[in-house]
Amino acid sequence: MEYHSIPYKSITHFSVETAGSFNLDAELKIWISSTANPVSKQFKKDKSIYDVQRALATYVAKIYMI
Repeated sequence: MEYHSIPYKSITHFSVETAGSFNLDAELKIWISSTANPVSKQFKKDKSIYDVQRALATYVAKIYMI
């Protein structure tokens, strides 16, 4: 298993894509400054993607408000 750390200040934007209410699979994409392709993470039948989205929205927004 491999883990990557991305500083909030390096995140330019992110997206969450869900398949709908019957299929709980979801995908998180994070775009990092100076890279063309996003980092992508699949979430399988797990609602924790919304916790990650909330954290990113909170902390990434704070970086750009300063």
